[in-house]
Amino acid sequence: MSEFADLIARAVNPSMTREARESVYGVVKEAVQRLQTRDGMEADDPRIALQQHLVEETIRDVEADIARFVALEKLERAHAAQVADEAAAARRR
Repeated sequence: MSEFADLIARAVNPSMTREARESVYGVVKEAVQRLQTRDGMEADDPRIALQQHLVEETIRDVEADIARFVALEKLERAHAAQVADEAAAARRR
């Protein structure tokens, strides 16, 4: 499943809007459904529920990674601004 997560993670990036990422996730879900149909899985096949759960879990994991990435970027920018402010204040003394 890690290859699947990597594939999804490569298809989206933090600079994309949430709507754009949701569109990619929709394509992924449709692809999984087509594979299930191709494999002849019936609607009541328990593997379908498991695969859907794994897809949703992977999407949540990717979204969590993106949220962490964005938060770290914000923290780094805030720290850089703080350091710059402190340096400017030190020069004024």
